[in-house]
Amino acid sequence: MPIIQDKEFGKITIRRSARATQVKLRVAPDGTLRASLPMYAPIFLVKNLLRTSRAELQKLLSQSKPEYVYNNGMQIGKSHTLVVQSTDSSSFNISRHGQQIIIKLPQDSHLNQPEIARKIRDAVISALRLEAKSYLPKRLSFLAEKYDLKYSHIRFSHASGRWGSCSSSGTVSLNIALMKLPFELIDYVIIHELSHTKQMNHSSLFWALVSQADPYYKTHRRALKLQNPSI
Repeated sequence: MPIIQDKEFGKITIRRSARATQVKLRVAPDGTLRASLPMYAPIFLVKNLLRTSRAELQKLLSQSKPEYVYNNGMQIGKSHTLVVQSTDSSSFNISRHGQQIIIKLPQDSHLNQPEIARKIRDAVISALRLEAKSYLPKRLSFLAEKYDLKYSHIRFSHASGRWGSCSSSGTVSLNIALMKLPFELIDYVIIHELSHTKQMNHSSLFWALVSQADPYYKTHRRALKLQNPSI
């Protein structure tokens, strides 16, 4: 999907739809703006709407609470930490040093202002992707070999509302948000998707396959429903 950048609102995702009759802007669950427009409408219509509707969009964003509240010392994934440092500068800055996401926060600002929260989220995504690429391929390979389940490729995502998926060609897709979960739930998701390489359904045969690798899958499945795969 095309993405445009706005100095005030940050990333705006463009979605075209055959059912759309006009350009519309809304706030996505992650706090960013999403634009929908008819299939052949030019993108400059979105930019025009941004230019003429800033006050309304500012109000819309202010009413939209971030899905996650960030705070100093917050753990990100398995090994990263948010470190907030007050600064006399008037500008906000965020950087990653080793396993620390360091935030330079002006004294008149706070972490959950929409524009600051969006920048923190971008850094969080970067950190989770780094952890996911380091851990998940090794764990996927280990569990596949241990339980004789074969896959063709692995890919990473973060935009979907799913923890993982498996294609008919054997490609296992894993959400980088898995790094927020306890290790036993990560294993459950991986085993679930690997089991789809033999059973592309949720039949009794599929769950029997899952239970062979994870006897506590029912407990893990219930626990997973209490978690949110969005970042």
